[in-house]
Amino acid sequence: MLLSQLLPLLFLACNPDEPAESAGDTDTAAARDTALYELVVSPYLQSVSDEEAWVLWITDEGEESRVTWGPTEAMENTARGEVETEGGLGYVHSVRLEGLIPGAEFYYQAHTGGTASPIASFRAAPMKGEDADLLLIAMSDMQRDDNNPDKFEEIINDGIIPFLEGAGEGGSDAISMLIVPGDLVENGWDYRDWWDQFFTPAAALLARTPLYPVPGNHEADSPLFFRYFRLPENGSPDYEEHWWTEDRGRLRVIGLDSNVPYRGDPQRAWLAGVLADTCTDPDIDFVFAQLHHPYLSELWIPGEEDFSGEVVSMLETFTTDCGKPSVHLFGHTHGYSRGQSRDHRHLMVNVASAGGAIDRWGGDAVDYEEFSVSQDEWGFVVIEVQGQAADPAFTIRRVSRGNGDVPRDNELRDQVTVRRYDAPPAAPEALGPTGEVAGAVVLVAGAFSDPDGDLQGAAHWEVSGSCEEFSAPVVSEWVQHENWWFGEDLQAGDDLTDVAVEGLTSGAYCWRVRYRDRGLSWSDWSAPMAFSVP
Repeated sequence: MLLSQLLPLLFLACNPDEPAESAGDTDTAAARDTALYELVVSPYLQSVSDEEAWVLWITDEGEESRVTWGPTEAMENTARGEVETEGGLGYVHSVRLEGLIPGAEFYYQAHTGGTASPIASFRAAPMKGEDADLLLIAMSDMQRDDNNPDKFEEIINDGIIPFLEGAGEGGSDAISMLIVPGDLVENGWDYRDWWDQFFTPAAALLARTPLYPVPGNHEADSPLFFRYFRLPENGSPDYEEHWWTEDRGRLRVIGLDSNVPYRGDPQRAWLAGVLADTCTDPDIDFVFAQLHHPYLSELWIPGEEDFSGEVVSMLETFTTDCGKPSVHLFGHTHGYSRGQSRDHRHLMVNVASAGGAIDRWGGDAVDYEEFSVSQDEWGFVVIEVQGQAADPAFTIRRVSRGNGDVPRDNELRDQVTVRRYDAPPAAPEALGPTGEVAGAVVLVAGAFSDPDGDLQGAAHWEVSGSCEEFSAPVVSEWVQHENWWFGEDLQAGDDLTDVAVEGLTSGAYCWRVRYRDRGLSWSDWSAPMAFSVP
């Protein structure tokens, strides 16, 4: 749909039912500007906390920035804000609503002169540490693909909103946060890209859902990114909005800037401090970090960045030392991937592509052992956080819109659940080698058993030259229960209770194995078992 076609749907002119000004407002209806202005970007929500929220919108002209709002559609409160403009780039209006009630629903309407937006509603965030369930949407890389220019609008209006309504989640009303790890537009320096490629296609969602993006390489940290968003200003001094944290109930979300000028000591030092604070904070159970560039990328390895690997290493150490599972969400590679660290309860999830041209399987693909699933498809990620302090958990689901070869209509293509307090599986029993098969020694272990009833997620086999020492094993093989690669599960049919070890020379050896459940908890190692190769 063209912008000119959409505009009549996005504003109401000269609203006769507008609520009266609140007490103390010095303006009068007679003095107020009543001119009609073009609403080029419909209102969208920023930094919605348990106490306040920001409403932003853009007009072609007009300096009045006013929002009527309240707990009912009567909207008895009025808040005024500020307008920012530079020649030809539109009038960006920002209004802060203060005095919210945690978790309560509020209605609002934006006004500039005689132009008024449709009435929309949102829900204030729960208080930090509150036992509250959350629903988050994560997606990235919606910059326009000229061959599929309407794909992002499709993902919003035919994907996210219908999927949530069909799942009984209440549509966009229920979303606690919309997380976007970069590449929102093709050219972050072009204001028309922002209006036409991002804000207009997503208008129905952004009016009701607080948006938390971080810059990708296509934004290039342009001034427009920081002009159009009001992100938390709790990052390092002089780097506000480049990196930040936001708490929702018992979840902490961290935004990072992985673009070239900012991959330095200030951001690393700040992140180290945030993780140290989070470790000892009894009100936080999980950490979700978002940054644009991947650490590992199965579909497009040229996009990998060492800085992202440093961030992942910090999150892994935090998770193991503090007992709080973590996730990093990323994009840059245009496809979905989900993996997990071997020795830490840390997930890595590529939430692309929400509109950009898909990176199809090809010469750059690498089958990393960390990743269980990679799909060259458009789609989005739904994250449900169970925020009860006694049993906190989160579930990540990938919802697919398919690709040019295989269209899909909101198909669930991947799912994983992680609980903070997850009982590990029982240590497996080493049953012994069964001899050689085609030159390989076959090691066999007992059946998987888990006290929570979780299914088996992985097995990790080690072979050493001594039963007393496994610090430098001659074989270390980590096998996951699934490995979706080029559209095929290479692990199909493997029950993870045996492994064929090749390349052992004659001599004495010792082996052991441990099992992992699908919630990322490892068992203890089996008792070591000696064997020999003739």
